[in-house]
Amino acid sequence: MDRAKLLSTTPNTPTSRRRGFLVALSLPGQPGFLVEEHLDELAELTRSADVEVLGRAIQQRRSPDPGTFIGRGKAAELREAARTLEADLVIFDDDLSPSQIKNLEEILELAVMDRSGLILEIFFQRARTREARTQVELAQLQYLLPRLTRRWSHLSRQVGGIGVRGGEGETQLEADRRMLRKRIKRLQRQLDKIERTRGVQRRGRREASLVALAGYTNAGKSTLFNQITRAGTRVEDRLFATLDSKLRRGAIGDDKVVIFADTVGFIRKLPHHLVASFKSTLEELNRADVVLHVVDRSHPSWDEQLAVAEEVLEELGVESQRVIQVFNKSDLLSETVRRARSRDDDPPRGKAVWVSALTGDGLEDLKTEITHRLDQLETTPAEHPANTDRLALP
Repeated sequence: MDRAKLLSTTPNTPTSRRRGFLVALSLPGQPGFLVEEHLDELAELTRSADVEVLGRAIQQRRSPDPGTFIGRGKAAELREAARTLEADLVIFDDDLSPSQIKNLEEILELAVMDRSGLILEIFFQRARTREARTQVELAQLQYLLPRLTRRWSHLSRQVGGIGVRGGEGETQLEADRRMLRKRIKRLQRQLDKIERTRGVQRRGRREASLVALAGYTNAGKSTLFNQITRAGTRVEDRLFATLDSKLRRGAIGDDKVVIFADTVGFIRKLPHHLVASFKSTLEELNRADVVLHVVDRSHPSWDEQLAVAEEVLEELGVESQRVIQVFNKSDLLSETVRRARSRDDDPPRGKAVWVSALTGDGLEDLKTEITHRLDQLETTPAEHPANTDRLALP
């Protein structure tokens, strides 16, 4: 591809899995290594969605093309590259407009998915509880509505057959859109009912303080959750292994027990429909007395992941005085490196606690810091819902 970087993996072999080709756009001023890292993460997301990654392309442009994102000429070249590798799906690392998706699918003659669509598909595959399934379906339909065309058959199976029904022309599309809008309203009413029920159940409960775990996806939150609570929650080394909030008791001292909440992870370019739909699940972060912001300190882009999670926490209204930075996976760094870096890496809001959720190293230091923060809140209470709504497990 002219002025594009094409990297292919091993030749395609017969398989029932979908086969994807990844595309990223490099703009002036963007470091090349950062574009590569983002594309590596897209590859992880793609594999998490059970799609085989066949190849990737990085296209350099001064600005995104309004019609096709990468330009019609480059899209035509991409079609040949994807055909050579026998791909059936092209995935872009950025969000595409409805018209860009339509134009690209016409040129590529393949299904096209953007980053938000891929994340939504992963959430669809992982949702287990009724609430999570309702939240994911709502986010999917809100995403799909402006993008609905007869070519989007690869999404229709995800939403119970809603979408492409085989009709022709604008009349059929309008009928599908009306059906989607009705379904969206029904799902919104269901989520409102779930939130009201949860609010009634919480009212007046003041048994224990709530400590919520938050952070970038795959930072080790569930492993840390298991270490503290002995919950035995299944832990997987893949993105978005946890979708539903889990609540368990955990001891942080001889006479102090709190409720810990494991929450869904964050990621860069998180679809706004998904954040809105998971509002009730993410409420655990707003209600928590203390939030543990877990960071994979061994990750090459840990500082960017930290910034992404902090931005989401700020958007959710989580006050900084309730947050404890937890630098996880210290076992993957040498003691010399950890000590040297800890002097420079402490976040602005205070010293971070270093732990290894896998080995348990640093766990007592973390419990001490949690106790200290809870004691501070009791003596100088902050204005947030957790102080008037302590949690009790049923």
